[in-house]
Amino acid sequence: MIASLVMLATIVALSLPAALVFIPWALITGNATPLYNASQRIVRAAFWMGGIRVQATGAERVPSHRACIFMANHVSNLDPPALFPQIPGRTSAFLKRSLMKIPVLGFGLKLGEFIPVDRDGRVDSAIESVRSARRVLEKGLHITTFVEGTRSRDGRMLPFKKGPFYLAMETGVPCIPVSIYGTETMMAKGSLRIRPATAHIVFHPPVFPGDFASREELMKAVRAAIASGLPEWMRT
Repeated sequence: MIASLVMLATIVALSLPAALVFIPWALITGNATPLYNASQRIVRAAFWMGGIRVQATGAERVPSHRACIFMANHVSNLDPPALFPQIPGRTSAFLKRSLMKIPVLGFGLKLGEFIPVDRDGRVDSAIESVRSARRVLEKGLHITTFVEGTRSRDGRMLPFKKGPFYLAMETGVPCIPVSIYGTETMMAKGSLRIRPATAHIVFHPPVFPGDFASREELMKAVRAAIASGLPEWMRT
């Protein structure tokens, strides 16, 4: 529990002054990149203070100067803060709408053009999320999505949601499969306790939607790529 408290204290201590500087800057200039960069540095500092190390490989495979959709498996609440600072450039992401209601954090996420998602299963909600994501991609920002739609309780891969692949086929944007492991032992689902260890992140070569005749074929290719970077026991 000590690691959790140290990380929380680090985030609080660094976030308040950063918010006072970079949120007004984003409002005045319309440029949220300094706010985004500051938040990623804060996350890196919190991880370091908490004894969490991140080992990332394959970032050189990400196409430069081009928006991409990063598609990752999901085993822990630590996955987003472990992954985002490793992504070359600035990324938006799909997230639960409830997070947008948290004071300061929610406002910062809105400025960063993160995309709220309703989990009510309504078609119109899904369509609006895809439209928002398309606008973000057109601005040159990446999109990051955890394609299982929820965290795996035991680390094994779950079925993928179809929405991200609909977005990919509609936009033709390169998909970057990402494998994440190690975090499943650091912070279990439903627990606030963090155990210091090493998170492993593997960026795979881009998968181009135009090479596939259907969304299902694209999904199968991305799943195979993500699985190839995971320990064998996590692949099914």
